[in-house]
Amino acid sequence: MSELSVLPLSAWLNTYKGIGIIAGPCSAETPEQLATTFKALNVLDVGAIRVGVWKPRTRPGSFEGKGEEALTWIKDLKSIIHKPIATEVASPQHVELALKYGIDILWIGARTSVNPFNVQDLADALKGVDIPVMIKNPVNPDIALWIGAIERIYGAGIRKIAAIHRGFSFFQKSEYRNPPTWQIPLELKRLYPNLPLINDPSHITGKRALVASVAQKALDLNYDGLMIETHYQPENAWSDADQQITPQQLKELIENLQIRQKTTNNTFFNNQLEILRKQIDSLDEELLGVLASRMRVVEQIGLYKNDNNISVFQLERWNEIFQTRPLWAEKMQLNKELIEGVFQLIHLESIKKQTEIAKKNNTENYAEKI
Repeated sequence: MSELSVLPLSAWLNTYKGIGIIAGPCSAETPEQLATTFKALNVLDVGAIRVGVWKPRTRPGSFEGKGEEALTWIKDLKSIIHKPIATEVASPQHVELALKYGIDILWIGARTSVNPFNVQDLADALKGVDIPVMIKNPVNPDIALWIGAIERIYGAGIRKIAAIHRGFSFFQKSEYRNPPTWQIPLELKRLYPNLPLINDPSHITGKRALVASVAQKALDLNYDGLMIETHYQPENAWSDADQQITPQQLKELIENLQIRQKTTNNTFFNNQLEILRKQIDSLDEELLGVLASRMRVVEQIGLYKNDNNISVFQLERWNEIFQTRPLWAEKMQLNKELIEGVFQLIHLESIKKQTEIAKKNNTENYAEKI
């Protein structure tokens, strides 16, 4: 599917300076907590209020949400809260109950979008329903899974769709709870430019002190909206306490957002930008030329190893590359982590090429023997 005929975010969500902002507590805990937080958000530049009713947790025994009971609290508040309410659904039963109690927007969580069977069950339950549905990226850093989930909901006839970027699970240590891996959502936006893209800095960071900076970076990257967890007493929240902010902090965050224009009619700027982009094109061509030369040397090494019956993977060489290249990068004022990632990809490709050479040689030797 090359295009998605979806409605723009502004067609189903009130925006602040063109940005859709969705905020609210991680979960509904008590009627008092919900009412206090909702009322505080009702007077802010928030397009919709989010709240978890069912909370999928990694291990049993932790708070898993109030379910249908919380939906009754939300229904009672809707007479005084004049903003649409969004909640997460993970099963057809959740969809049925959410619609029954007047929930306005649904979202599919990362633990659900990773499973095509679950997403298809939700899609089947949504056929014939006109309601916005937001799809979070799967916990795995797999764009195909994310696209598949979006396509299944789109196939159910839903046209008010948005993708939510909440970061990805990694085994490596990071300053973030779920590292953003920006290239994946940006590739999704490249493939489907009409699809609204919303950033969830709360789940990406896991720390309230980092929420504002990630939210700003998302807007700098041309995201269409933000989803931010907000609680009137975040330190006492029953779930995800460390990443929630207060309504006052949300107000300050919104006021301090720098919202950049996508284009300009400034002729001088456009001309200068075009000159600089041509320089980038030329430099990229040089980079590719150097990389091609490197790969030719890799092939020679592969042939030499093969002739001398030496294994493809050499741990000492791997360690040498990952110790020296980041140091070289720092001397050239390049980002160390960026270069580590680049050379990891390059070295993996080198191993792949040398493995192909060894495999080809083994096949030829076997053919000669028979």
